[in-house]
Amino acid sequence: MQSLMCLLSKVAYPKDVSTTTNPEFRTMRYEAYNFTMAIFWSPFLVRGHQPDPRRHMWDIYLDEPDAAWRDAVSGFDRVVLSAATWFTRPAMFYEAGGGRVRVVGCHYCLVPGVPDRTLRYSLRMALRSALRVLTGPRFNGTVILRTLSPTSHFEGGEWDRGGDCRRTRPFAANETRVAGLDLDLHAVQVEEFSRARAEAEASGGGTRLALMDTTAAMVLRPDGHPSRYGHWPHENVTLYNDCVHWCLPGPIDAWNDMLLQMLLADPS
Repeated sequence: MQSLMCLLSKVAYPKDVSTTTNPEFRTMRYEAYNFTMAIFWSPFLVRGHQPDPRRHMWDIYLDEPDAAWRDAVSGFDRVVLSAATWFTRPAMFYEAGGGRVRVVGCHYCLVPGVPDRTLRYSLRMALRSALRVLTGPRFNGTVILRTLSPTSHFEGGEWDRGGDCRRTRPFAANETRVAGLDLDLHAVQVEEFSRARAEAEASGGGTRLALMDTTAAMVLRPDGHPSRYGHWPHENVTLYNDCVHWCLPGPIDAWNDMLLQMLLADPS
């Protein structure tokens, strides 16, 4: 959203019509163009909360779409959604099969008797729940699923072991590829997109689905991260190098180039 607002600022500035002061939930109105843009912070797409931040453990309800966005998008024309890397966090997974909420597994919880689920499982179930809402009767617009932003640009160590991203030019196409965890999570996103689109077409509903596959393009841009400049300067504070988020302006602006082409091709 920040990239899109910067690009649109060449022709118009919006009015902030947000109903909250939370910067993670903003609604901007471009009155002259009859266009409203909103952002909803929902890293799992389903309900998730952290009972005790000191333990770094999340409770994630895989079959319960997050009300933060679920109850707001029914009147939207288009919804762009994405989720992936937050599922790497330690978490307990819950589902409400049979009407009773129960633990179905975890990721790195080390609790006796609780099976350790793969990241593919948790991402798959959460995406399925979110897409089921958007292909259901309460939404009748276009759903655009954006694939994950790569996490593989750390070099010289992992993100918490001194890894950094100091390259100053893009990779050539033959110098790298999507691999490892990024490849696994990308496959889940594509599979769940295909599943949701097939179900939507079979049901005869009005929802249209499109895939914005940004992963292969972004894996070529190790030079586009803020690295150690991605944080405010604080003395006597050790901060990790940021090789996940993107500089602005920067490679992330290409997402809006892709979005524009998809909107132009959308018959609605």
